[in-house]
Amino acid sequence: MTQRLASDLLAEAERALADAGIGQPRREARWLLAHALGLEPAGLLGLGRHAPVEADAFVQLVRRRSARVPLAYLTGRQGFWTLDLAVSDATLIPRADSETLIEALLQARQDRGQVRRILDLGTGTGCLLLAALAEYPQAWGVGMDLSEAAARLASRNAAGNALADRSAFLCGDWADAVGLPGGGFDVVLSNPPYIPHDDIATLMPEVAVHEPMQALDGGDDGLAAYRLLMPILARLLAPAGLAVLEIGIGQATDVSRLGTEAGLATVAVRADLGGVDRAVLLTRTS
Repeated sequence: MTQRLASDLLAEAERALADAGIGQPRREARWLLAHALGLEPAGLLGLGRHAPVEADAFVQLVRRRSARVPLAYLTGRQGFWTLDLAVSDATLIPRADSETLIEALLQARQDRGQVRRILDLGTGTGCLLLAALAEYPQAWGVGMDLSEAAARLASRNAAGNALADRSAFLCGDWADAVGLPGGGFDVVLSNPPYIPHDDIATLMPEVAVHEPMQALDGGDDGLAAYRLLMPILARLLAPAGLAVLEIGIGQATDVSRLGTEAGLATVAVRADLGGVDRAVLLTRTS
Protein backbone atom coordinates (compact mmCIF):
# COMPACT_ATOMS: atom_id res chain seq x y z
CA MET A 1 0.00 0.00 0.00
CA THR A 2 1.15 3.50 -0.86
CA GLN A 3 0.57 6.33 1.60
CA ARG A 4 0.39 9.96 0.48
CA LEU A 5 -0.69 13.23 2.03
CA ALA A 6 -4.39 13.89 1.54
CA SER A 7 -3.69 17.43 0.32
CA ASP A 8 -1.33 16.20 -2.40
CA LEU A 9 -3.75 13.51 -3.55
CA LEU A 10 -6.65 15.94 -3.75
CA ALA A 11 -4.63 18.51 -5.71
CA GLU A 12 -3.48 15.91 -8.23
CA ALA A 13 -6.96 14.46 -8.56
CA GLU A 14 -8.52 17.87 -9.10
CA ARG A 15 -6.08 18.58 -11.94
CA ALA A 16 -6.67 15.17 -13.54
CA LEU A 17 -10.44 15.49 -13.38
CA ALA A 18 -10.37 19.03 -14.76
CA ASP A 19 -8.17 17.90 -17.64
CA ALA A 20 -10.70 15.15 -18.37
CA GLY A 21 -13.50 17.71 -18.67
CA ILE A 22 -15.24 16.86 -15.40
CA GLY A 23 -17.40 19.64 -14.00
CA GLN A 24 -16.72 20.58 -10.37
CA PRO A 25 -13.47 18.58 -10.21
CA ARG A 26 -12.62 19.71 -6.67
CA ARG A 27 -15.93 18.50 -5.26
CA GLU A 28 -15.73 15.19 -7.12
CA ALA A 29 -12.15 14.62 -5.96
CA ARG A 30 -13.29 15.03 -2.36
CA TRP A 31 -16.22 12.66 -2.87
CA LEU A 32 -13.93 10.04 -4.38
CA LEU A 33 -11.38 10.35 -1.59
CA ALA A 34 -14.10 10.05 1.04
CA HIS A 35 -15.46 6.96 -0.70
CA ALA A 36 -12.01 5.38 -0.94
CA LEU A 37 -11.51 5.93 2.78
CA GLY A 38 -15.00 4.72 3.75
CA LEU A 39 -16.08 8.18 4.94
CA GLU A 40 -18.90 10.57 4.22
CA PRO A 41 -17.60 13.66 2.36
CA ALA A 42 -17.98 15.74 5.52
CA GLY A 43 -15.68 13.28 7.26
CA LEU A 44 -12.71 14.70 5.35
CA LEU A 45 -12.94 17.83 7.49
CA GLY A 46 -11.85 15.84 10.52
CA LEU A 47 -9.13 14.07 8.58
CA GLY A 48 -6.97 17.10 7.95
CA ARG A 49 -5.36 18.09 4.66
CA HIS A 50 -1.92 16.83 5.66
CA ALA A 51 -2.99 13.46 7.05
CA PRO A 52 -1.28 10.46 5.43
CA VAL A 53 -3.81 8.20 3.68
CA GLU A 54 -3.69 5.02 1.63
CA ALA A 55 -3.56 6.21 -1.97
CA ASP A 56 -3.94 3.20 -4.27
CA ALA A 57 -7.73 2.79 -4.20
CA PHE A 58 -8.26 6.54 -4.58
CA VAL A 59 -5.87 6.81 -7.53
CA GLN A 60 -7.73 4.01 -9.29
CA LEU A 61 -11.07 5.74 -8.71
CA VAL A 62 -9.70 8.98 -10.15
CA ARG A 63 -8.44 7.14 -13.24
CA ARG A 64 -11.86 5.59 -13.83
CA ARG A 65 -13.65 8.91 -13.28
CA SER A 66 -11.20 10.59 -15.69
CA ALA A 67 -12.28 7.95 -18.22
CA ARG A 68 -15.83 9.34 -17.69
CA VAL A 69 -17.25 6.47 -15.67
CA PRO A 70 -20.16 8.13 -13.80
CA LEU A 71 -19.45 9.14 -10.22
CA ALA A 72 -22.53 7.30 -8.97
CA TYR A 73 -21.30 4.04 -10.50
CA LEU A 74 -17.98 4.48 -8.71
CA THR A 75 -19.51 5.23 -5.31
CA GLY A 76 -22.46 2.88 -5.83
CA ARG A 77 -24.90 5.39 -4.30
CA GLN A 78 -27.25 8.14 -5.44
CA GLY A 79 -29.76 10.28 -3.61
CA PHE A 80 -33.28 10.64 -5.02
CA TRP A 81 -36.17 12.48 -3.37
CA THR A 82 -35.91 11.43 0.30
CA LEU A 83 -34.15 8.16 -0.51
CA ASP A 84 -30.59 6.85 -0.49
CA LEU A 85 -30.30 4.35 -3.34
CA ALA A 86 -27.80 1.78 -4.49
CA VAL A 87 -26.98 2.06 -8.19
CA SER A 88 -25.20 -0.13 -10.70
CA ASP A 89 -24.51 -0.14 -14.42
CA ALA A 90 -27.66 -2.27 -14.86
CA THR A 91 -29.76 0.85 -14.31
CA LEU A 92 -30.00 4.50 -15.20
CA ILE A 93 -28.67 6.80 -12.51
CA PRO A 94 -31.63 8.55 -10.83
CA ARG A 95 -31.74 12.23 -11.74
CA ALA A 96 -33.29 15.30 -10.20
CA ASP A 97 -35.34 15.79 -13.39
CA SER A 98 -37.24 12.60 -12.59
CA GLU A 99 -38.30 14.02 -9.21
CA THR A 100 -40.68 16.15 -11.30
CA LEU A 101 -42.89 13.05 -11.63
CA ILE A 102 -43.20 12.72 -7.86
CA GLU A 103 -43.94 16.44 -7.49
CA ALA A 104 -46.60 16.17 -10.19
CA LEU A 105 -48.17 13.13 -8.55
CA LEU A 106 -48.32 14.82 -5.16
CA GLN A 107 -50.02 17.86 -6.66
CA ALA A 108 -52.55 15.75 -8.55
CA ARG A 109 -53.31 13.37 -5.67
CA GLN A 110 -53.09 15.49 -2.54
CA ASP A 111 -55.20 13.13 -0.44
CA ARG A 112 -52.55 10.67 0.79
CA GLY A 113 -55.21 8.00 1.38
CA GLN A 114 -56.44 8.20 -2.21
CA VAL A 115 -53.54 6.19 -3.65
CA ARG A 116 -53.43 2.51 -2.69
CA ARG A 117 -52.02 0.65 -5.74
CA ILE A 118 -48.99 1.82 -7.72
CA LEU A 119 -47.24 0.28 -10.73
CA ASP A 120 -43.81 1.37 -12.00
CA LEU A 121 -42.92 0.22 -15.52
CA GLY A 122 -39.19 0.16 -16.24
CA THR A 123 -38.41 0.55 -12.56
CA GLY A 124 -34.58 0.60 -12.75
CA THR A 125 -33.34 1.39 -9.25
CA GLY A 126 -36.94 1.54 -8.05
CA CYS A 127 -36.55 5.28 -7.45
CA LEU A 128 -39.99 6.38 -8.69
CA LEU A 129 -41.98 3.63 -7.00
CA LEU A 130 -40.12 3.90 -3.72
CA ALA A 131 -40.38 7.70 -3.63
CA ALA A 132 -44.13 7.42 -4.24
CA LEU A 133 -44.54 4.77 -1.54
CA ALA A 134 -42.64 6.98 0.90
CA GLU A 135 -45.22 9.73 0.28
CA TYR A 136 -48.33 7.51 0.28
CA PRO A 137 -48.05 5.38 3.44
CA GLN A 138 -51.22 3.36 2.74
CA ALA A 139 -50.10 2.32 -0.75
CA TRP A 140 -48.29 -0.77 -2.00
CA GLY A 141 -46.64 -1.13 -5.37
CA VAL A 142 -45.09 -3.29 -8.05
CA GLY A 143 -42.03 -2.43 -10.14
CA MET A 144 -41.25 -4.17 -13.44
CA ASP A 145 -38.05 -4.14 -15.45
CA LEU A 146 -36.70 -6.12 -18.39
CA SER A 147 -33.40 -6.46 -16.55
CA GLU A 148 -33.25 -9.07 -13.80
CA ALA A 149 -30.25 -7.25 -12.32
CA ALA A 150 -32.28 -4.04 -12.15
CA ALA A 151 -35.23 -5.75 -10.48
CA ARG A 152 -32.91 -7.29 -7.89
CA LEU A 153 -31.26 -3.93 -7.23
CA ALA A 154 -34.65 -2.24 -6.81
CA SER A 155 -35.65 -4.91 -4.31
CA ARG A 156 -32.48 -4.20 -2.32
CA ASN A 157 -33.27 -0.49 -2.40
CA ALA A 158 -36.75 -1.18 -1.05
CA ALA A 159 -35.23 -3.07 1.87
CA GLY A 160 -32.64 -0.36 2.43
CA ASN A 161 -35.33 2.30 2.67
CA ALA A 162 -37.73 0.27 4.88
CA LEU A 163 -40.23 -0.20 2.05
CA ALA A 164 -39.82 -3.91 1.30
CA ASP A 165 -43.09 -4.84 3.01
CA ARG A 166 -45.07 -2.61 0.62
CA SER A 167 -43.34 -3.39 -2.67
CA ALA A 168 -42.51 -6.21 -5.05
CA PHE A 169 -40.22 -6.18 -8.08
CA LEU A 170 -40.61 -8.38 -11.14
CA CYS A 171 -38.51 -9.07 -14.22
CA GLY A 172 -40.61 -8.89 -17.36
CA ASP A 173 -41.85 -7.00 -20.37
CA TRP A 174 -44.42 -4.21 -20.01
CA ALA A 175 -46.83 -6.26 -22.08
CA ASP A 176 -46.67 -8.93 -19.35
CA ALA A 177 -47.89 -6.52 -16.68
CA VAL A 178 -51.12 -7.84 -15.26
CA GLY A 179 -54.14 -5.91 -14.13
CA LEU A 180 -55.65 -6.12 -10.68
CA PRO A 181 -59.03 -7.42 -9.55
CA GLY A 182 -61.22 -4.50 -8.64
CA GLY A 183 -60.26 -2.12 -11.38
CA GLY A 184 -56.52 -1.68 -11.82
CA PHE A 185 -53.82 0.62 -10.50
CA ASP A 186 -54.47 4.01 -8.96
CA VAL A 187 -51.12 5.29 -10.27
CA VAL A 188 -48.80 4.07 -13.01
CA LEU A 189 -45.35 5.63 -13.15
CA SER A 190 -42.81 5.24 -15.94
CA ASN A 191 -39.57 6.74 -17.16
CA PRO A 192 -39.35 4.99 -20.53
CA PRO A 193 -36.44 5.25 -22.97
CA TYR A 194 -37.03 8.45 -24.95
CA ILE A 195 -33.74 9.54 -26.53
CA PRO A 196 -33.88 9.36 -30.34
CA HIS A 197 -31.42 6.71 -31.48
CA ASP A 198 -29.20 9.03 -33.50
CA ASP A 199 -28.95 11.50 -30.60
CA ILE A 200 -27.42 9.05 -28.16
CA ALA A 201 -23.92 9.42 -29.61
CA THR A 202 -24.09 13.18 -28.91
CA LEU A 203 -24.69 12.73 -25.18
CA MET A 204 -21.93 13.07 -22.62
CA PRO A 205 -19.78 9.92 -22.37
CA GLU A 206 -21.06 9.13 -18.88
CA VAL A 207 -24.47 8.51 -20.45
CA ALA A 208 -23.73 7.37 -24.00
CA VAL A 209 -20.99 4.91 -23.07
CA HIS A 210 -21.82 3.75 -19.57
CA GLU A 211 -25.57 3.84 -18.90
CA PRO A 212 -27.70 0.92 -20.20
CA MET A 213 -28.69 1.42 -23.82
CA GLN A 214 -32.08 -0.28 -23.48
CA ALA A 215 -33.04 2.36 -20.90
CA LEU A 216 -32.02 5.22 -23.23
CA ASP A 217 -32.86 4.30 -26.82
CA GLY A 218 -36.32 5.48 -27.81
CA GLY A 219 -36.06 4.44 -31.46
CA ASP A 220 -35.85 6.65 -34.51
CA ASP A 221 -38.00 9.47 -33.10
CA GLY A 222 -37.72 8.79 -29.36
CA LEU A 223 -41.37 7.71 -29.15
CA ALA A 224 -41.17 3.95 -29.69
CA ALA A 225 -41.67 3.12 -26.01
CA TYR A 226 -44.71 5.39 -25.72
CA ARG A 227 -46.40 3.66 -28.66
CA LEU A 228 -46.10 0.39 -26.76
CA LEU A 229 -46.93 1.91 -23.40
CA MET A 230 -50.18 3.77 -24.09
CA PRO A 231 -52.44 0.75 -24.80
CA ILE A 232 -50.98 -0.96 -21.71
CA LEU A 233 -51.83 2.07 -19.58
CA ALA A 234 -55.39 2.09 -20.86
CA ARG A 235 -55.71 -1.53 -19.70
CA LEU A 236 -53.94 -1.24 -16.35
CA LEU A 237 -55.27 2.04 -14.96
CA ALA A 238 -58.22 2.08 -12.58
CA PRO A 239 -61.18 4.13 -13.86
CA ALA A 240 -59.99 7.15 -11.89
CA GLY A 241 -56.33 6.18 -12.14
CA LEU A 242 -53.46 8.45 -13.12
CA ALA A 243 -50.44 7.74 -15.31
CA VAL A 244 -47.36 9.92 -14.77
CA LEU A 245 -44.77 9.58 -17.53
CA GLU A 246 -41.37 11.16 -17.96
CA ILE A 247 -40.74 12.69 -21.39
CA GLY A 248 -37.84 14.18 -23.32
CA ILE A 249 -37.43 17.69 -24.64
CA GLY A 250 -40.22 18.70 -27.02
CA GLN A 251 -42.16 15.43 -26.70
CA ALA A 252 -45.23 16.60 -24.75
CA THR A 253 -47.48 17.11 -27.79
CA ASP A 254 -46.59 13.81 -29.45
CA VAL A 255 -46.92 11.82 -26.22
CA SER A 256 -50.31 13.39 -25.52
CA ARG A 257 -51.44 12.52 -29.05
CA LEU A 258 -50.38 8.90 -28.60
CA GLY A 259 -52.33 8.84 -25.37
CA THR A 260 -55.45 10.19 -27.07
CA GLU A 261 -55.21 7.49 -29.72
CA ALA A 262 -55.17 4.86 -26.97
CA GLY A 263 -58.13 6.28 -25.05
CA LEU A 264 -56.21 8.44 -22.59
CA ALA A 265 -56.59 12.13 -21.87
CA THR A 266 -53.73 14.42 -20.88
CA VAL A 267 -54.70 16.28 -17.70
CA ALA A 268 -51.42 18.12 -17.06
CA VAL A 269 -47.86 18.65 -18.27
CA ARG A 270 -45.27 19.55 -15.65
CA ALA A 271 -41.90 21.22 -16.23
CA ASP A 272 -38.71 20.39 -14.37
CA LEU A 273 -36.60 22.96 -12.52
CA GLY A 274 -34.94 23.91 -15.80
CA GLY A 275 -38.30 24.84 -17.33
CA VAL A 276 -38.34 21.79 -19.65
CA ASP A 277 -41.61 19.87 -19.93
CA ARG A 278 -40.71 16.65 -18.13
CA ALA A 279 -43.90 14.88 -16.98
CA VAL A 280 -47.16 14.13 -18.73
CA LEU A 281 -50.17 13.11 -16.62
CA LEU A 282 -52.91 11.05 -18.26
CA THR A 283 -56.21 9.44 -17.27
CA ARG A 284 -58.62 7.09 -18.97
CA THR A 285 -61.34 8.75 -21.03
CA SER A 286 -63.82 5.93 -20.44
